[in-house]
Amino acid sequence: MFFLHMLSRSPLSRSAARREIGLARTLCVVSGKTTASRQRKNLAMEFTPKSVRDNSFKTMKINRVSSTLLRCVCAAAIVFCLIATAGTASAEEKGLAEREMLTGDWGGARSALEARGIEIGLEYVGEVFGISGGLYGGERPGRGPFATYEGIFGGTLDVDLEKFMGWTGGKFSVRGLQINNAENKNAADYVGSLADPSNIDAYATTRLFTLWFEQNFGTLGSIKVGQIAIDEELLTNRGLINGTFGWATVLSSNLPSGGPAYPLGTPGVRLKINATENIVLRGAVFSGDPAGRDCYTYNPDANPQICNRYGITFSFSGGAFWMGAAEYKFNQEEGSPGLAGSYRLGGWYHNANFADQRFGVDASGMVVPLALDPTLPLYHRDNWGLYGVIKQQVWRSAASSARVFLRSAWTPSDRNLVSWYIDGGIELKGLLPGRADDALTVGVAYSKISPDAVAADQDRALFVDSAWPLRTGETVFEVTYIARVTPWWTVQPDFQIIWKPGGNVPIDEEDLALGAVPTAYLFGVRSTVTF
Repeated sequence: MFFLHMLSRSPLSRSAARREIGLARTLCVVSGKTTASRQRKNLAMEFTPKSVRDNSFKTMKINRVSSTLLRCVCAAAIVFCLIATAGTASAEEKGLAEREMLTGDWGGARSALEARGIEIGLEYVGEVFGISGGLYGGERPGRGPFATYEGIFGGTLDVDLEKFMGWTGGKFSVRGLQINNAENKNAADYVGSLADPSNIDAYATTRLFTLWFEQNFGTLGSIKVGQIAIDEELLTNRGLINGTFGWATVLSSNLPSGGPAYPLGTPGVRLKINATENIVLRGAVFSGDPAGRDCYTYNPDANPQICNRYGITFSFSGGAFWMGAAEYKFNQEEGSPGLAGSYRLGGWYHNANFADQRFGVDASGMVVPLALDPTLPLYHRDNWGLYGVIKQQVWRSAASSARVFLRSAWTPSDRNLVSWYIDGGIELKGLLPGRADDALTVGVAYSKISPDAVAADQDRALFVDSAWPLRTGETVFEVTYIARVTPWWTVQPDFQIIWKPGGNVPIDEEDLALGAVPTAYLFGVRSTVTF
Protein backbone atom coordinates (compact mmCIF):
# COMPACT_ATOMS: atom_id res chain seq x y z
CA MET A 1 0.00 0.00 0.00
CA PHE A 2 2.92 2.29 0.60
CA PHE A 3 3.95 2.01 -3.06
CA LEU A 4 0.38 2.76 -4.14
CA HIS A 5 0.47 5.88 -2.02
CA MET A 6 3.75 6.95 -3.58
CA LEU A 7 2.37 6.36 -7.06
CA SER A 8 -0.65 8.53 -6.34
CA ARG A 9 1.67 11.37 -5.32
CA SER A 10 4.16 11.07 -8.21
CA PRO A 11 4.12 13.69 -11.02
CA LEU A 12 2.52 11.34 -13.59
CA SER A 13 -0.58 12.03 -15.58
CA ARG A 14 -3.70 11.10 -13.62
CA SER A 15 -4.73 8.49 -16.17
CA ALA A 16 -1.30 6.79 -16.10
CA ALA A 17 -1.31 6.77 -12.32
CA ARG A 18 -4.81 5.27 -12.19
CA ARG A 19 -3.83 2.52 -14.64
CA GLU A 20 -0.74 1.50 -12.65
CA ILE A 21 -2.46 1.71 -9.26
CA GLY A 22 -5.32 -0.40 -10.58
CA LEU A 23 -2.92 -3.04 -11.87
CA ALA A 24 -0.98 -3.16 -8.62
CA ARG A 25 -4.16 -3.38 -6.53
CA THR A 26 -5.52 -6.19 -8.70
CA LEU A 27 -2.34 -8.24 -8.33
CA CYS A 28 -2.11 -7.62 -4.60
CA VAL A 29 -5.79 -8.58 -4.07
CA VAL A 30 -5.17 -11.86 -5.86
CA SER A 31 -2.10 -12.47 -3.70
CA GLY A 32 -4.02 -11.56 -0.55
CA LYS A 33 -6.82 -13.96 -1.41
CA THR A 34 -4.28 -16.72 -1.95
CA THR A 35 -2.70 -16.04 1.42
CA ALA A 36 -6.07 -15.92 3.21
CA SER A 37 -7.12 -19.15 1.53
CA ARG A 38 -3.95 -20.86 2.72
CA GLN A 39 -4.56 -19.67 6.28
CA ARG A 40 -8.10 -21.12 6.26
CA LYS A 41 -6.77 -24.43 4.94
CA ASN A 42 -4.15 -24.59 7.67
CA LEU A 43 -6.84 -24.04 10.32
CA ALA A 44 -9.02 -26.77 8.85
CA MET A 45 -6.10 -29.21 8.83
CA GLU A 46 -5.90 -29.03 12.60
CA PHE A 47 -9.20 -30.96 12.73
CA THR A 48 -8.28 -33.44 9.97
CA PRO A 49 -7.10 -37.02 10.71
CA LYS A 50 -3.34 -37.55 10.54
CA SER A 51 -3.52 -39.90 7.54
CA VAL A 52 -5.36 -37.27 5.50
CA ARG A 53 -2.92 -34.58 6.62
CA ASP A 54 0.01 -36.71 5.47
CA ASN A 55 -1.57 -37.26 2.05
CA SER A 56 -2.20 -33.52 1.71
CA PHE A 57 1.33 -32.47 2.66
CA LYS A 58 2.72 -32.32 -0.88
CA THR A 59 -0.29 -30.36 -2.13
CA MET A 60 0.16 -27.82 0.65
CA LYS A 61 3.84 -27.38 -0.26
CA ILE A 62 2.87 -26.66 -3.86
CA ASN A 63 0.29 -24.13 -2.68
CA ARG A 64 2.88 -22.39 -0.50
CA VAL A 65 5.30 -22.13 -3.42
CA SER A 66 2.58 -20.84 -5.73
CA SER A 67 1.51 -18.23 -3.19
CA THR A 68 5.08 -17.08 -2.67
CA LEU A 69 5.67 -16.81 -6.41
CA LEU A 70 2.46 -14.84 -6.86
CA ARG A 71 3.47 -12.35 -4.18
CA CYS A 72 6.86 -11.99 -5.85
CA VAL A 73 5.14 -11.36 -9.18
CA CYS A 74 2.96 -8.74 -7.49
CA ALA A 75 5.98 -6.93 -6.08
CA ALA A 76 7.88 -7.22 -9.35
CA ALA A 77 4.91 -5.83 -11.26
CA ILE A 78 4.79 -2.77 -9.03
CA VAL A 79 8.51 -2.16 -9.47
CA PHE A 80 8.16 -2.71 -13.21
CA CYS A 81 5.37 -0.15 -13.37
CA LEU A 82 7.56 2.34 -11.55
CA ILE A 83 10.46 1.79 -13.94
CA ALA A 84 8.23 1.76 -16.99
CA THR A 85 6.93 5.22 -16.14
CA ALA A 86 10.40 6.57 -16.97
CA GLY A 87 9.21 6.62 -20.58
CA THR A 88 6.33 8.96 -19.67
CA ALA A 89 8.39 11.17 -17.36
CA SER A 90 7.73 14.82 -16.99
CA ALA A 91 9.65 17.43 -18.94
CA GLU A 92 12.04 17.80 -16.00
CA GLU A 93 13.51 14.29 -16.57
CA LYS A 94 17.13 14.65 -17.76
CA GLY A 95 18.41 13.12 -20.97
CA LEU A 96 20.20 9.80 -21.04
CA ALA A 97 23.66 11.36 -21.06
CA GLU A 98 22.93 13.84 -18.24
CA ARG A 99 20.95 11.80 -15.71
CA GLU A 100 22.70 10.47 -12.61
CA MET A 101 21.32 6.94 -13.07
CA LEU A 102 20.50 4.94 -16.18
CA THR A 103 16.81 4.48 -15.35
CA GLY A 104 16.41 8.12 -14.38
CA ASP A 105 13.85 9.28 -11.85
CA TRP A 106 11.27 6.58 -12.65
CA GLY A 107 8.77 9.21 -13.70
CA GLY A 108 9.14 11.03 -10.38
CA ALA A 109 8.72 7.89 -8.25
CA ARG A 110 12.37 7.83 -7.22
CA SER A 111 12.26 11.44 -6.02
CA ALA A 112 9.02 10.77 -4.20
CA LEU A 113 10.58 7.83 -2.40
CA GLU A 114 13.69 9.83 -1.51
CA ALA A 115 11.50 12.58 -0.11
CA ARG A 116 10.16 9.95 2.29
CA GLY A 117 13.70 8.83 3.14
CA ILE A 118 13.83 5.73 0.92
CA GLU A 119 16.74 5.34 -1.49
CA ILE A 120 17.05 2.35 -3.82
CA GLY A 121 20.47 1.73 -5.37
CA LEU A 122 21.07 -0.70 -8.22
CA GLU A 123 24.50 -1.27 -9.75
CA TYR A 124 26.21 -3.80 -11.99
CA VAL A 125 29.98 -4.20 -12.16
CA GLY A 126 31.40 -6.49 -14.82
CA GLU A 127 34.99 -7.08 -15.87
CA VAL A 128 37.10 -9.25 -18.12
CA PHE A 129 40.78 -10.10 -17.55
CA GLY A 130 43.37 -11.65 -19.83
CA ILE A 131 46.00 -13.48 -17.77
CA SER A 132 49.47 -14.63 -18.71
CA GLY A 133 51.70 -16.48 -16.26
CA GLY A 134 50.55 -17.25 -12.76
CA LEU A 135 49.51 -20.62 -11.36
CA TYR A 136 48.08 -21.99 -14.62
CA GLY A 137 50.45 -20.06 -16.84
CA GLY A 138 53.55 -22.04 -15.93
CA GLU A 139 55.16 -24.83 -17.91
CA ARG A 140 52.35 -27.37 -17.65
CA PRO A 141 51.63 -28.89 -21.09
CA GLY A 142 48.59 -27.38 -22.74
CA ARG A 143 48.48 -24.40 -20.39
CA GLY A 144 48.62 -20.88 -21.72
CA PRO A 145 47.02 -17.44 -21.47
CA PHE A 146 43.55 -17.40 -19.92
CA ALA A 147 40.58 -15.06 -19.90
CA THR A 148 38.15 -14.61 -17.03
CA TYR A 149 34.89 -12.79 -16.54
CA GLU A 150 33.33 -11.85 -13.23
CA GLY A 151 30.39 -9.66 -12.44
CA ILE A 152 28.34 -8.51 -9.50
CA PHE A 153 24.86 -7.02 -9.38
CA GLY A 154 24.17 -5.15 -6.16
CA GLY A 155 20.92 -3.87 -4.79
CA THR A 156 20.82 -1.50 -1.81
CA LEU A 157 17.89 -0.18 0.20
CA ASP A 158 18.69 2.75 2.51
CA VAL A 159 16.01 4.23 4.73
CA ASP A 160 16.41 7.56 6.52
CA LEU A 161 14.21 6.84 9.50
CA GLU A 162 13.90 10.51 10.40
CA LYS A 163 12.19 11.27 7.09
CA PHE A 164 10.33 7.98 7.01
CA MET A 165 8.91 7.86 10.54
CA GLY A 166 10.33 10.75 12.57
CA TRP A 167 13.13 8.72 14.25
CA THR A 168 15.81 11.37 14.68
CA GLY A 169 19.24 10.22 13.51
CA GLY A 170 18.15 6.69 12.60
CA LYS A 171 19.15 4.89 9.42
CA PHE A 172 18.48 1.36 8.14
CA SER A 173 20.34 -0.32 5.28
CA VAL A 174 20.27 -3.68 3.55
CA ARG A 175 22.40 -4.77 0.61
CA GLY A 176 22.19 -7.92 -1.48
CA LEU A 177 24.58 -9.22 -4.12
CA GLN A 178 24.25 -11.51 -7.11
CA ILE A 179 27.78 -12.67 -7.94
CA ASN A 180 28.52 -14.38 -11.24
CA ASN A 181 31.53 -15.52 -13.25
CA ALA A 182 32.56 -17.70 -16.17
CA GLU A 183 32.97 -21.43 -15.49
CA ASN A 184 32.97 -20.73 -11.74
CA LYS A 185 36.57 -19.51 -11.89
CA ASN A 186 37.94 -16.11 -10.90
CA ALA A 187 41.18 -14.32 -11.70
CA ALA A 188 42.64 -15.43 -8.35
CA ASP A 189 42.16 -19.10 -9.32
CA TYR A 190 44.42 -18.66 -12.33
CA VAL A 191 47.02 -16.40 -10.73
CA GLY A 192 47.46 -18.18 -7.37
CA SER A 193 48.35 -14.99 -5.51
CA LEU A 194 47.67 -13.87 -1.95
CA ALA A 195 46.38 -10.56 -3.29
CA ASP A 196 43.18 -11.15 -5.24
CA PRO A 197 43.54 -9.41 -8.64
CA SER A 198 39.90 -8.29 -8.41
CA ASN A 199 38.04 -6.82 -5.46
CA ILE A 200 34.77 -8.30 -6.75
CA ASP A 201 36.10 -11.87 -7.01
CA ALA A 202 33.92 -14.22 -4.98
CA TYR A 203 32.08 -17.52 -5.11
CA ALA A 204 29.19 -17.27 -7.57
CA THR A 205 25.95 -17.04 -5.61
CA THR A 206 23.19 -14.72 -4.48
CA ARG A 207 23.83 -13.50 -0.96
CA LEU A 208 22.85 -11.04 1.71
CA PHE A 209 25.89 -8.84 2.19
CA THR A 210 25.07 -6.23 4.84
CA LEU A 211 22.06 -5.55 7.05
CA TRP A 212 22.40 -2.90 9.74
CA PHE A 213 20.85 -0.11 11.78
CA GLU A 214 22.78 3.09 12.54
CA GLN A 215 21.96 5.73 15.12
CA ASN A 216 23.59 9.12 14.65
CA PHE A 217 24.05 11.47 17.59
CA GLY A 218 24.48 14.71 15.69
CA THR A 219 28.06 15.93 15.68
CA LEU A 220 29.04 13.57 18.52
CA GLY A 221 29.23 10.40 16.42
CA SER A 222 27.21 7.29 15.66
CA ILE A 223 26.76 3.59 16.43
CA LYS A 224 26.04 0.88 13.86
CA VAL A 225 24.69 -2.60 14.70
CA GLY A 226 24.01 -5.55 12.42
CA GLN A 227 25.76 -7.51 9.70
CA ILE A 228 28.60 -5.23 8.66
CA ALA A 229 31.65 -5.31 6.38
CA ILE A 230 34.38 -3.31 8.11
CA ASP A 231 36.46 -3.02 4.93
CA GLU A 232 33.95 -0.41 3.76
CA GLU A 233 35.02 1.94 6.58
CA LEU A 234 38.56 1.08 7.68
CA LEU A 235 41.85 0.36 5.90
CA THR A 236 40.49 1.00 2.40
CA ASN A 237 41.82 2.76 -0.72
CA ARG A 238 39.35 3.37 -3.52
CA GLY A 239 40.02 3.32 -7.25
CA LEU A 240 42.38 0.37 -7.71
CA ILE A 241 40.91 -3.02 -8.66
CA ASN A 242 43.31 -5.41 -6.90
CA GLY A 243 41.74 -6.47 -3.61
CA THR A 244 44.85 -5.85 -1.52
CA PHE A 245 44.45 -2.09 -1.94
CA GLY A 246 41.19 -2.43 -0.04
CA TRP A 247 41.15 -5.25 2.51
CA ALA A 248 44.90 -5.85 2.59
CA THR A 249 46.50 -9.30 2.51
CA VAL A 250 47.89 -8.75 6.01
CA LEU A 251 44.28 -9.20 7.13
CA SER A 252 42.69 -11.37 4.44
CA SER A 253 45.51 -13.97 4.65
CA ASN A 254 45.76 -14.05 8.45
CA LEU A 255 42.22 -13.78 9.85
CA PRO A 256 39.77 -16.71 10.04
CA SER A 257 37.82 -16.97 6.76
CA GLY A 258 39.41 -13.71 5.62
CA GLY A 259 37.77 -11.53 8.28
CA PRO A 260 34.63 -9.33 8.18
CA ALA A 261 35.06 -8.13 4.62
CA TYR A 262 33.58 -8.65 1.15
CA PRO A 263 31.85 -10.91 0.41
CA LEU A 264 31.27 -12.04 4.00
CA GLY A 265 29.42 -9.45 6.02
CA THR A 266 29.65 -10.34 9.72
CA PRO A 267 27.57 -9.58 12.83
CA GLY A 268 29.16 -6.73 14.72
CA VAL A 269 28.97 -3.30 16.30
CA ARG A 270 30.82 -0.18 15.12
CA LEU A 271 31.20 2.98 17.23
CA LYS A 272 32.31 6.31 15.78
CA ILE A 273 33.18 9.32 17.97
CA ASN A 274 33.94 12.77 16.61
CA ALA A 275 36.39 13.78 19.34
CA THR A 276 37.07 17.18 17.76
CA GLU A 277 36.41 18.83 14.43
CA ASN A 278 39.51 17.12 13.01
CA ILE A 279 39.88 13.93 15.09
CA VAL A 280 37.68 10.87 14.62
CA LEU A 281 37.82 7.73 16.75
CA ARG A 282 36.44 4.43 15.42
CA GLY A 283 36.10 1.09 17.13
CA ALA A 284 34.35 -2.13 16.16
CA VAL A 285 33.88 -5.69 17.39
CA PHE A 286 32.81 -8.61 15.18
CA SER A 287 32.15 -12.29 15.36
CA GLY A 288 35.53 -13.96 14.99
CA ASP A 289 34.73 -16.27 12.06
CA PRO A 290 32.27 -15.13 9.36
CA ALA A 291 31.97 -18.66 7.92
CA GLY A 292 30.24 -20.19 10.94
CA ARG A 293 30.92 -22.80 13.59
CA ASP A 294 31.17 -26.03 11.56
CA CYS A 295 32.86 -24.79 8.39
CA TYR A 296 36.23 -26.44 9.02
CA THR A 297 35.17 -29.31 11.28
CA TYR A 298 35.36 -31.99 8.60
CA ASN A 299 37.43 -30.18 5.97
CA PRO A 300 40.26 -27.87 7.07
CA ASP A 301 40.48 -26.54 3.50
CA ALA A 302 36.78 -25.71 3.16
CA ASN A 303 35.77 -22.56 1.28
CA PRO A 304 34.24 -20.15 3.83
CA GLN A 305 32.20 -18.51 1.08
CA ILE A 306 30.48 -21.84 0.44
CA CYS A 307 29.96 -22.48 4.16
CA ASN A 308 28.18 -19.12 4.36
CA ARG A 309 26.87 -19.32 0.83
CA TYR A 310 23.85 -17.02 1.10
CA GLY A 311 25.09 -14.61 3.76
CA ILE A 312 22.50 -15.72 6.30
CA THR A 313 24.68 -17.80 8.61
CA PHE A 314 24.94 -14.83 11.03
CA SER A 315 27.93 -16.45 12.67
CA PHE A 316 28.66 -15.87 16.36
CA SER A 317 31.51 -18.38 16.54
CA GLY A 318 35.29 -18.16 16.38
CA GLY A 319 35.82 -15.73 19.24
CA ALA A 320 35.77 -11.97 18.73
CA PHE A 321 37.64 -9.65 16.39
CA TRP A 322 38.28 -6.09 17.59
CA MET A 323 39.48 -3.24 15.39
CA GLY A 324 39.96 0.44 16.11
CA ALA A 325 41.65 3.57 14.79
CA ALA A 326 42.22 7.24 15.50
CA GLU A 327 42.18 9.54 12.49
CA TYR A 328 43.30 13.15 12.07
CA LYS A 329 41.89 14.80 8.97
CA PHE A 330 41.84 18.34 7.67
CA ASN A 331 40.64 20.45 4.74
CA GLN A 332 37.92 17.91 3.91
CA GLU A 333 35.22 20.48 3.19
CA GLU A 334 34.48 21.40 -0.42
CA GLY A 335 36.05 24.74 -1.22
CA SER A 336 38.62 24.51 1.57
CA PRO A 337 41.68 26.67 0.70
CA GLY A 338 44.24 24.08 1.85
CA LEU A 339 45.19 20.62 0.58
CA ALA A 340 43.11 17.79 2.04
CA GLY A 341 44.77 15.10 4.11
CA SER A 342 44.12 12.35 6.64
CA TYR A 343 46.42 10.37 8.93
CA ARG A 344 45.23 7.24 10.68
CA LEU A 345 46.79 4.95 13.27
CA GLY A 346 45.00 1.78 14.32
CA GLY A 347 45.21 -1.79 15.44
CA TRP A 348 43.28 -5.03 15.80
CA TYR A 349 42.99 -7.92 18.22
CA HIS A 350 41.51 -11.42 17.86
CA ASN A 351 40.99 -13.73 20.85
CA ALA A 352 40.83 -17.09 19.01
CA ASN A 353 43.56 -19.73 18.61
CA PHE A 354 46.01 -19.41 15.73
CA ALA A 355 48.27 -22.20 14.42
CA ASP A 356 52.04 -21.80 14.49
CA GLN A 357 53.59 -21.21 11.06
CA ARG A 358 56.57 -23.53 11.67
CA PHE A 359 55.79 -26.14 14.34
CA GLY A 360 53.11 -28.67 15.24
CA VAL A 361 52.53 -31.40 17.86
CA ASP A 362 53.11 -35.08 17.11
CA ALA A 363 51.26 -38.08 18.56
CA SER A 364 53.55 -38.20 21.59
CA GLY A 365 52.96 -34.55 22.44
CA MET A 366 56.36 -33.37 21.18
CA VAL A 367 56.70 -30.09 19.29
CA VAL A 368 58.12 -30.89 15.84
CA PRO A 369 58.53 -29.02 12.51
CA LEU A 370 55.56 -29.02 10.15
CA ALA A 371 57.83 -30.66 7.58
CA LEU A 372 57.60 -33.88 9.64
CA ASP A 373 53.80 -33.92 9.27
CA PRO A 374 52.75 -33.58 12.95
CA THR A 375 49.39 -34.85 14.14
CA LEU A 376 48.07 -31.54 15.51
CA PRO A 377 48.81 -27.85 15.05
CA LEU A 378 50.68 -25.91 17.73
CA TYR A 379 48.24 -23.19 18.73
CA HIS A 380 48.89 -19.68 20.03
CA ARG A 381 46.24 -17.84 21.97
CA ASP A 382 45.22 -14.44 20.54
CA ASN A 383 46.46 -12.45 17.57
CA TRP A 384 46.98 -8.75 16.96
CA GLY A 385 48.43 -6.15 14.63
CA LEU A 386 49.12 -2.45 14.11
CA TYR A 387 48.63 -0.33 11.02
CA GLY A 388 48.90 3.23 9.72
CA VAL A 389 47.35 5.04 6.75
CA ILE A 390 48.35 8.32 5.11
CA LYS A 391 46.29 10.05 2.43
CA GLN A 392 47.56 13.44 1.38
CA GLN A 393 46.59 15.73 -1.46
CA VAL A 394 49.78 17.24 -2.89
CA TRP A 395 48.42 19.42 -5.66
CA ARG A 396 45.11 20.90 -6.72
CA SER A 397 43.75 23.23 -9.37
CA ALA A 398 40.25 24.18 -10.42
CA ALA A 399 39.64 20.97 -12.37
CA SER A 400 42.37 18.53 -11.33
CA SER A 401 44.28 17.26 -8.31
CA ALA A 402 46.93 14.79 -7.18
CA ARG A 403 46.83 12.64 -4.05
CA VAL A 404 49.34 10.18 -2.61
CA PHE A 405 48.54 7.34 -0.24
CA LEU A 406 50.64 5.05 1.95
CA ARG A 407 49.67 2.17 4.26
CA SER A 408 51.71 -0.21 6.37
CA ALA A 409 50.90 -2.97 8.87
CA TRP A 410 52.67 -5.44 11.15
CA THR A 411 51.62 -8.68 12.86
CA PRO A 412 53.45 -11.35 14.94
CA SER A 413 55.51 -13.74 12.82
CA ASP A 414 54.89 -17.01 14.65
CA ARG A 415 51.11 -17.19 14.01
CA ASN A 416 50.62 -15.25 10.75
CA LEU A 417 51.50 -16.01 7.13
CA VAL A 418 52.01 -12.31 6.30
CA SER A 419 53.95 -10.53 9.03
CA TRP A 420 54.55 -7.17 7.37
CA TYR A 421 52.74 -5.25 4.66
CA ILE A 422 53.09 -1.95 2.82
CA ASP A 423 51.34 -0.33 -0.13
CA GLY A 424 51.32 3.12 -1.66
CA GLY A 425 50.59 5.05 -4.80
CA ILE A 426 49.32 8.19 -6.43
CA GLU A 427 45.94 9.24 -7.80
CA LEU A 428 45.64 11.93 -10.49
CA LYS A 429 42.15 13.34 -11.10
CA GLY A 430 41.29 15.47 -14.13
CA LEU A 431 44.59 14.68 -15.81
CA LEU A 432 43.21 15.28 -19.30
CA PRO A 433 41.56 18.57 -20.34
CA GLY A 434 37.81 18.41 -20.13
CA ARG A 435 37.90 15.14 -18.11
CA ALA A 436 37.60 16.44 -14.55
CA ASP A 437 35.86 13.30 -13.30
CA ASP A 438 38.41 10.83 -14.68
CA ALA A 439 41.16 9.40 -12.47
CA LEU A 440 44.50 7.72 -13.17
CA THR A 441 45.79 5.67 -10.22
CA VAL A 442 49.08 3.82 -9.79
CA GLY A 443 49.69 1.52 -6.83
CA VAL A 444 52.36 -0.85 -5.51
CA ALA A 445 51.89 -3.36 -2.66
CA TYR A 446 54.26 -5.77 -0.94
CA SER A 447 53.28 -8.65 1.36
CA LYS A 448 56.17 -10.04 3.40
CA ILE A 449 55.99 -13.76 4.20
CA SER A 450 56.65 -14.18 7.92
CA PRO A 451 60.12 -15.42 9.02
CA ASP A 452 58.49 -18.40 10.75
CA ALA A 453 56.77 -19.47 7.52
CA VAL A 454 60.09 -19.10 5.66
CA ALA A 455 61.74 -21.25 8.35
CA ALA A 456 59.09 -23.90 7.68
CA ASP A 457 60.18 -23.90 4.02
CA GLN A 458 63.78 -24.35 5.10
CA ASP A 459 62.73 -27.32 7.24
CA ARG A 460 60.88 -28.78 4.26
CA ALA A 461 63.97 -28.41 2.09
CA LEU A 462 66.07 -30.08 4.81
CA PHE A 463 63.80 -32.99 5.74
CA VAL A 464 61.73 -33.62 2.60
CA ASP A 465 63.10 -32.22 -0.68
CA SER A 466 66.05 -29.92 -1.18
CA ALA A 467 64.34 -28.44 -4.28
CA TRP A 468 61.54 -26.97 -2.19
CA PRO A 469 61.41 -23.18 -2.91
CA LEU A 470 61.72 -20.64 -0.11
CA ARG A 471 59.00 -18.03 0.11
CA THR A 472 59.98 -14.38 0.43
CA GLY A 473 57.13 -12.06 -0.43
CA GLU A 474 54.60 -11.04 -3.08
CA THR A 475 54.67 -7.76 -4.97
CA VAL A 476 51.74 -6.19 -6.84
CA PHE A 477 51.93 -3.35 -9.35
CA GLU A 478 48.74 -1.84 -10.78
CA VAL A 479 47.87 1.06 -13.03
CA THR A 480 44.24 1.87 -13.79
CA TYR A 481 42.24 4.65 -15.40
CA ILE A 482 38.60 5.37 -14.55
CA ALA A 483 36.84 7.12 -17.44
CA ARG A 484 33.41 8.53 -16.63
CA VAL A 485 31.45 8.14 -19.87
CA THR A 486 28.20 9.41 -18.35
CA PRO A 487 27.24 10.15 -14.74
CA TRP A 488 25.90 6.57 -14.49
CA TRP A 489 28.58 4.67 -16.45
CA THR A 490 32.33 4.31 -15.97
CA VAL A 491 34.82 2.27 -18.00
CA GLN A 492 38.07 1.25 -16.32
CA PRO A 493 41.02 -0.30 -18.22
CA ASP A 494 43.45 -1.96 -15.83
CA PHE A 495 46.94 -3.50 -15.95
CA GLN A 496 48.61 -5.53 -13.18
CA ILE A 497 51.86 -7.37 -12.61
CA ILE A 498 52.15 -9.79 -9.69
CA TRP A 499 55.67 -10.96 -8.90
CA LYS A 500 56.07 -14.25 -7.02
CA PRO A 501 52.37 -15.07 -6.63
CA GLY A 502 51.80 -16.65 -3.25
CA GLY A 503 55.23 -15.44 -2.14
CA ASN A 504 57.20 -17.94 -4.33
CA VAL A 505 55.28 -21.19 -3.95
CA PRO A 506 55.66 -24.28 -6.18
CA ILE A 507 53.35 -24.76 -9.16
CA ASP A 508 52.82 -28.38 -8.13
CA GLU A 509 53.94 -29.73 -4.75
CA GLU A 510 54.13 -33.21 -6.26
CA ASP A 511 56.38 -32.12 -9.15
CA LEU A 512 58.92 -29.54 -7.97
CA ALA A 513 60.68 -29.70 -11.33
CA LEU A 514 57.99 -27.34 -12.63
CA GLY A 515 59.43 -24.65 -10.39
CA ALA A 516 57.69 -21.81 -8.58
CA VAL A 517 54.58 -20.01 -9.81
CA PRO A 518 55.83 -17.50 -12.39
CA THR A 519 55.09 -13.79 -12.58
CA ALA A 520 51.50 -13.04 -13.63
CA TYR A 521 50.49 -10.32 -16.07
CA LEU A 522 46.88 -9.17 -16.22
CA PHE A 523 45.14 -6.75 -18.52
CA GLY A 524 41.44 -6.12 -18.14
CA VAL A 525 38.52 -3.74 -18.47
CA ARG A 526 35.81 -3.07 -15.90
CA SER A 527 32.43 -1.52 -16.61
CA THR A 528 30.24 -0.06 -13.86
CA VAL A 529 26.63 0.92 -14.51
CA THR A 530 24.39 2.56 -11.92
CA PHE A 531 20.73 1.98 -12.54
